[in-house]
Amino acid sequence: MSDTATRRRVRAQSSAHDPDAMGFILDMPIQDGASLRLEAAADAPLARALFALEGVVRAEVSDATIWVKKHTEADWATLKPAIAAAIREVLDETNKPLGQVGSADASPDDSLRGAVENLLNQQVNHAVAAHGGHISAEKVEGGTVYLRMSGGCQGCAASAATLREGVERMLRAALPQIVQIVDVTDHEAGENPFYARNDGPSPVLNRPIPQDLISWEEGQVVVDPDYLAPKLGLNPETLRAGLQRGDVVGVTEVGQGDDTGKTRVIIRTTTRAWAAEIDASGKAREIPPPRLVKSASAKQKAFSDRVRAHLQGLDQTEAPITYGALAQALGLWAPGSIAKITRALETTMREDAAADRPFIAARAVNRGRDKLPGKGYFDLARALSRGPRPGENDLESHARELRRLNDAMAK
Repeated sequence: MSDTATRRRVRAQSSAHDPDAMGFILDMPIQDGASLRLEAAADAPLARALFALEGVVRAEVSDATIWVKKHTEADWATLKPAIAAAIREVLDETNKPLGQVGSADASPDDSLRGAVENLLNQQVNHAVAAHGGHISAEKVEGGTVYLRMSGGCQGCAASAATLREGVERMLRAALPQIVQIVDVTDHEAGENPFYARNDGPSPVLNRPIPQDLISWEEGQVVVDPDYLAPKLGLNPETLRAGLQRGDVVGVTEVGQGDDTGKTRVIIRTTTRAWAAEIDASGKAREIPPPRLVKSASAKQKAFSDRVRAHLQGLDQTEAPITYGALAQALGLWAPGSIAKITRALETTMREDAAADRPFIAARAVNRGRDKLPGKGYFDLARALSRGPRPGENDLESHARELRRLNDAMAK
């Protein structure tokens, strides 16, 4: 083996959700940062090397990470070093380990499906995964993309709006060759957690909802965003952005037993919740949101608390800290870590705005020369009525927020 190979670093990262999956992280992106699923029959050196190993059943490349899924009976103690060695050998032998990515041999539909899956994995699924959901491209035919939601997205009250307001808009903007997007999810098969628990009759809250503000569209409950957003402490634009990122989620529940004929809708952000019940005649009224069971959203809150605690524990000489350094300090290395950090920071911003505290998130910044937070920080600050003052630019606004934060922490 060459000296270059012995110096090449391949770090293994276990999956937090699947014991049979593991990420192999390199020091730099693979083949210009390509992201695709490797096929056993593919004419690609990396695919041939990985699938030649007994126990490997699936492999995907995402930027600088190679995700490998094994047979349940296979042992990572044996397979992990073999995979790392195979990766090193392939990368030392060729600068095209993935073969001819995007070659002319691929059909337009295959290329489009790959591009859609890449966008979903990079910009969408890391967000909806925090709520136990996943969105995948099931197939592409004649430019029509068929998407399927699973997990927490299946049967979710916000899922149709998530597609219309967020995912579909993002995909169409990035891939204008898309002819149509079709949701093939069987939402009827989604979980129905609250009514099914039989916690007793729905609580009574005499607050009727005007009929034109809540309606049914293609089997999904749709709530007017101008009406819903203030209930969640948001404006309509922030609500739509939250649906796209997965920060705003919900479920639609069909009544059982004494509640037969009723439908209940619960929409949650990281800090607020809103619920409504629709009876058999179509009349709707607001109800107190059911108590949240221990779920992925609770884990999201716990993680945002970890981020807050770390930022609060930094000495003034250590702050601001970059998003990447913050992710690494919290033990996050896998693709999507920065997005997870920024979602947690946005949660702290909503909490701080509600409590009239300085933004602890001001201590996290990009790597740029100006050491400023990302655009999402300033967009959310404006939505929370805490953006730059008249005549003040982003740099001055951030400096003022840091001074306010340092003063508060010094007390």
